[in-house]
Amino acid sequence: MVLEFEKPIADLELKLQEMKDLAKGKDIDLSGDINSLEEKIQTLKKETFQNLTRWQRVQLSRHADRPYALDYIYEITNDFIEIHGDRTVKDDKAMIGGLGDLDGRSVMFIGQQKGRNTKQRQERNFGMANPEGYRKALRLMKMAEKFGKPIVTLIDTPGAFPGLEAEERGQGEAIARNIRDMFMLKVPIICIIIGEGASGGALGIAIGDRVMMLENAWYSVISPENCSTILWRSWDYKEQAAEALKLTASDMLQNKLVDAIIPEPLGGAHKNLQGMAATLKSTILEALKELDKMKVDKRIEARIDKFSKMGVVNE
Repeated sequence: MVLEFEKPIADLELKLQEMKDLAKGKDIDLSGDINSLEEKIQTLKKETFQNLTRWQRVQLSRHADRPYALDYIYEITNDFIEIHGDRTVKDDKAMIGGLGDLDGRSVMFIGQQKGRNTKQRQERNFGMANPEGYRKALRLMKMAEKFGKPIVTLIDTPGAFPGLEAEERGQGEAIARNIRDMFMLKVPIICIIIGEGASGGALGIAIGDRVMMLENAWYSVISPENCSTILWRSWDYKEQAAEALKLTASDMLQNKLVDAIIPEPLGGAHKNLQGMAATLKSTILEALKELDKMKVDKRIEARIDKFSKMGVVNE
């Protein structure tokens, strides 16, 4: 999959491959031209990805090859045991969670999971959890608290499922309960937006001591498309909506809504899963080291204070 703004890079990469094939097939020395073209591609990549618009970052966060929660979990843990079900309705496959071994330490991982193909997307409900998904997440958080295990949440959702059945089973109540209870959990909580972070669907697992975003993720009360639909009654103004929403990682950091930005490999996280996972792992371990030094009551107090300050303006 090649996004519109990536096409000039893709064209040059295709030309580079053709040049390498020609040199190999006809035993011609084209090393000078190949090196020159490689440098040109690298320069173009840096220029392109350092100057992305907000809408382009939204597109990158939805890239078909972008790593999902389970991709990262399996990459950074030595062993992962997934835990299923909310013990009330069913197992919501849009919300995943379980215990993973992170360099010898048990960590409770929770996250939204999307699918790669049509069947998986239907099974995972496009990463949109139902109430039972949020109740499963809270059940796992309470389990982590009981056994003194830190919690890491990986957020990637276009929003909580808005269907009639979800409302009938208490979607709003489930998310609100998660938000309330996450403030008071005694164990360290690290929340990372790895892709899309839309509305209450994201916030339902995003109350933590440290809230971070990947470089090309977005976090907002509404998606650009839905914002465009409400304001202009058309999806055609999604780019303007993205600019107005200020939903990128740098916007969130500037507004003090997240604590840090986690850099991605050049071209996006999907270009180097192992490299991105290694960065993610080191970031989590470093944050846990800091949080472990804090007393429980001080950590909870700081967590509440952090979110209480959001949106406060002094005139």
